[in-house]
Amino acid sequence: MSCNHFRYIQGVSKNIRAFSTTSTNKDAWLSKIFVRKIEPTKESHSRMLSDKEIVYSLQTHNFRPDSKKEYLTNVKNTLDLVKSQESLSEAVELVGSWTVNVGDQDQALHLWSFKGGFEKIDSANTILSSNKDYTKLWDEQGKLVRSRHLQYLLAFSYWPQIKLRGGNNIYEIRSYALKPGTMIEWGNNWARAINHRQNNNEAFAGFFSQIGRLYNVHHIWSYENLQARRETRESAWRNPGWDECVAYTVPLIREMHCRILEPTQFSPTQ
Repeated sequence: MSCNHFRYIQGVSKNIRAFSTTSTNKDAWLSKIFVRKIEPTKESHSRMLSDKEIVYSLQTHNFRPDSKKEYLTNVKNTLDLVKSQESLSEAVELVGSWTVNVGDQDQALHLWSFKGGFEKIDSANTILSSNKDYTKLWDEQGKLVRSRHLQYLLAFSYWPQIKLRGGNNIYEIRSYALKPGTMIEWGNNWARAINHRQNNNEAFAGFFSQIGRLYNVHHIWSYENLQARRETRESAWRNPGWDECVAYTVPLIREMHCRILEPTQFSPTQ
């Protein structure tokens, strides 16, 4: 073995010993980026994370740039039709309707709730599919959009109950695609993190996907304006513990993006 090769091995050995010594420190920065081990469980993740018998549907529509007015009229007419159905009026409810201001332009999001879960969704689909006025509106909408996507969601049990807003507000939806198998870890951390974000009542809703794109999380926040959003988010970093929650959840994310939303005129939450 050459002298240079021997010196190289000695150097690597010293680095390994130094690394292993410092990594035993519980406050080492590495402890904040490694995902903690999740124990196996015989209970479904959805039941552990959500205790509400309500299923939400999130419709994401990309409408044609020249058809926004006609598209929103179509959605409003569809909402009125659903409300007119006595068998659906108490169980099916539009929670929020928005158009995207910052993010994917020419896009709208509509959040519906179904009291009674998937059984009520099945019932609603059967009733509406046989309604000629509804199918006419659905076909008409197809000519006004470029694409449509639907997800069924459950609400995180640790988020505050959804409270409809009045006045003039903007909304931010932060969407995360998580690594498979990390939803419980996400919930464990955000159950603590949400306590740092309720001082200004900005937490609107938190969901995780059940059907559609899986391991998706959506957090929806409400702010008076963009400046209020900035001040609120900056104040969260001054709360002890917020930085740790962020450090633990970042490694769980495969992809994330945010959109700034404006309520439509017929949105129940403004």
